[in-house]
Amino acid sequence: MSPELVSILIKSGYIIAIAMMVSYVLRKSLRSIKRYNDKKDIDNTKLIFIRNSLNFLIYTIAFVIISRTIPQLRDVGTSLLAGAGILAAIIGFASQAAFSNIISGVFIVLFKPFRVDDIIEFKDGLKGTVTEITFRHTVIKDFENKRIIIPNTIISNDTIINSSIDDEMILKHIHFGIAYNADVDLAIKIIREEIEKHPLCMEKPMKMNESSAANENKVAVFMTSWESSAIQLRANVWTRNSAEAFELRSNVLYSIKKRFDKEGIEIPYPYQNVVIKK
Repeated sequence: MSPELVSILIKSGYIIAIAMMVSYVLRKSLRSIKRYNDKKDIDNTKLIFIRNSLNFLIYTIAFVIISRTIPQLRDVGTSLLAGAGILAAIIGFASQAAFSNIISGVFIVLFKPFRVDDIIEFKDGLKGTVTEITFRHTVIKDFENKRIIIPNTIISNDTIINSSIDDEMILKHIHFGIAYNADVDLAIKIIREEIEKHPLCMEKPMKMNESSAANENKVAVFMTSWESSAIQLRANVWTRNSAEAFELRSNVLYSIKKRFDKEGIEIPYPYQNVVIKK
């Protein structure tokens, strides 16, 4: 092995060792800061982004230092670039998506359309809690505990609903269909009673200048349409968050079905009249 190669390996080893030490110290410090922020309920979005991007940044800097401080590597790099123009073009084209994800990740952290631990929903129905934001992607954990990895470019260009901004309290619509010969007033009474007695049902937020009389019923029930085989009713229910809204809906669908059966409120099957012409 030539002395020049040994010198290159030794210098590179020193720089990599220093990079590993710096990475270890910084990551340990960031973990301590995160624990402190968790106790004080301080947002950790920027901290987690920096932590996830730390190794990439440190080792990129180390690579640049190695290539700049060792003359032999500078000469080799220049020769490779001069003789590999097509390869460089291909790599540059392929890296456009990577750089777009990096820029999008930085914009997400700076402008905060959502933060770590926020509950967000996409227009295609995907919904979950943000657990990580990295240079390349954002990680979301849905309500089935699946972790979904979305490139930052896609999530930046999509329309999202952030349920955690300002007020997480949501208005849930629960739909019911009853037969045309059913007692509508009794059906509305049953729906309201079963939902209002559920422990997760919240009081309607009172708006400014709204009287308490307008806020008398916790649950508003409306007749929304006359369908081909059923009258459609809709209950508007306030809950603390999406998870509680799902639990409440599941429970009241069961209890209201039992009450409908007991009180003789029919839930009709879809049907059609067939006319046969001779």
